[in-house]
Amino acid sequence: MSAPSAPKNTPRVTEREARQVAEAAREQDWHKPSFAKELFLGRFRLDLIHPHPLPPADDVRRGEAFLARLREFCETRIDGALIEREARIPDEVIRGLKELGALGMKIDPQYGGLGLTQVYYNKALALVGSVSPAIGALLSAHQSIGVPQPLKLFGSQEQKDAFLPRLARTDISAFLLTEPDVGSDPARLATSAVPDGPDYVLDGVKLWTTNGVVADLLVVMARVPKSEGHKGGITAFVVEADSPGITVEHRNAFMGLRGLENGVTRFHQVRVPAANRIGPEGAGLKIALTTLNTGRLSLPAMCVGAGKWCLKIAREWSAAREQWGRPVARHEAVGAKISFIAATTFALEAVVDLSSQMADENRNDIRIEAALAKLYGSEMGCLMADELVQIRGGRGFETAESLAARGERAVAAEQLLRDLRINRIFEGSTEIMHLMIAREAVDAHLKVAGDIIDPDKPLSAKAKAGANAAGFYARWLPRLVAGPGQLPRTYAEFNPPGHPDLSAHLRYVERSSRKLARSTFYAMSRWQGRMETKQGFLGRIVDIGAELFAMSAACVRAELLRSSDDHGREAYRLADVFCHQSRVRVEELFTRLWSNTDDLDRHLVDGILSGAYTWLEDGVVDPSGEGPWIADATPGPSARENVHRTIG
Repeated sequence: MSAPSAPKNTPRVTEREARQVAEAAREQDWHKPSFAKELFLGRFRLDLIHPHPLPPADDVRRGEAFLARLREFCETRIDGALIEREARIPDEVIRGLKELGALGMKIDPQYGGLGLTQVYYNKALALVGSVSPAIGALLSAHQSIGVPQPLKLFGSQEQKDAFLPRLARTDISAFLLTEPDVGSDPARLATSAVPDGPDYVLDGVKLWTTNGVVADLLVVMARVPKSEGHKGGITAFVVEADSPGITVEHRNAFMGLRGLENGVTRFHQVRVPAANRIGPEGAGLKIALTTLNTGRLSLPAMCVGAGKWCLKIAREWSAAREQWGRPVARHEAVGAKISFIAATTFALEAVVDLSSQMADENRNDIRIEAALAKLYGSEMGCLMADELVQIRGGRGFETAESLAARGERAVAAEQLLRDLRINRIFEGSTEIMHLMIAREAVDAHLKVAGDIIDPDKPLSAKAKAGANAAGFYARWLPRLVAGPGQLPRTYAEFNPPGHPDLSAHLRYVERSSRKLARSTFYAMSRWQGRMETKQGFLGRIVDIGAELFAMSAACVRAELLRSSDDHGREAYRLADVFCHQSRVRVEELFTRLWSNTDDLDRHLVDGILSGAYTWLEDGVVDPSGEGPWIADATPGPSARENVHRTIG
């Protein structure tokens, strides 16, 4: 008999209850302007991103100095092929990164860190990730979502004094939220933290704990039961990884990122001092989501590094490889792929640098921008890697080790494709990112009209919401009819003599922004309370917004480079080509808003799940092993060997 497929203590919640938990955790208010939020509302606020913000000279000096040291370390101390072959980052490499200060890139110097800006932290991740994505993931998980960032944002001074010096130089951290039966639906979180005198007692199992196998400190999300004197709810704790009762039961292996120290961690009667609780009880999800606002930028930063490497290999290989009397790059089918890689890399770097600089300045709310960067970077990164494999042909499918063994350059294109694939799942899958961004994109509408479509609201609340909505839409809708995107000379500074005309692309973004807002309003009017179920529509709305944001960032970056005499002519060409490519995708997405197979797909899936099409599966043998779909994660003592290891 197979084991149960879910923890026995997993809370049973309805879809509505799950949504309420997620809604309570998100930031409710907008205290600062947001370029992307305005974009979804049909207001193209170019003034929020242009002129492109620039870092202070001292930040540049410190950042460039560290990048130089890190580059030397990458070139002389890291063997990416060895990490791939042995599926482990050598301890001496991690010790070297500690000595370099790489664990403390984002930690303030007063605690022993380097205090780099978000811009230079991302550049460092792109650099180190290009030689070993596993090391990039280790450093990112440690600083972007691990213990340092939650402490920086929500920790007490005592917690910062106690933990940040360790995290800056010696201790590796990990973030533990996911469970075997809980992913992007935290309302069902099963790990418990029961108050007991001055402590909390943790019980539960966490899955996919990146860095968990080698971590010294953990940030753990656990559910505190409501009781007298305890508000309860999902709560964040800093936990010593060597605490009695913690067992790393398994080191997971994946199709990519083979050096990743990712495991399954069991907590059995683990005592954690109340002083290690981050923030109040019940604030855990809010802490996690706020941490990810800027933490998500690390992933697209490494996708930028991947794009740069893809471009280098595609350029060199396509010039050397000949077919039918000329280099393959000169054949249009291959040239189009190289053009896509180059233009997309430029735009993605523009998106990441712009979002990162806005995060450093802290003048804008970048929760949507960071989410769009993660979504766009992860999708485009995979596409660029796939195109590189195709350009390389059979050599793209062959491993670097095999290529070297038969006397050719060891180009790990297939490894890159495997390594990048997880990015569409890490830190919010593409599907979840679509829903999360869509929720933020329609926030203004829900604030004024949400009660109208909420079935639980009384008639009095609906009437009040109706009056508020009438006033809002009377002001808002007329502004979507016409705008500066229809005036020929708008954004003229983006049309300098002798350069491609980027002003035309910005006018297109302005017009498309208004069209996007009109489409969203029409959909809300049509589907009302069922809007949240139209995930295909919402995904396309978000993808259009991502393309418009990328076009805007690319144009602004090109103008910055032109005005600073830094490859400006080439930057304008890259931005122009990217915008033309992006416009083709946007037009297709607009068409698919209303012309798609969403309803047909849903009906077909109903039949598939009911078993009506099992006959289609005949004729194959399923080589999968036995066992439950979801491992049993019922709390209790561990029966497995602890595979946790400490790197001194």
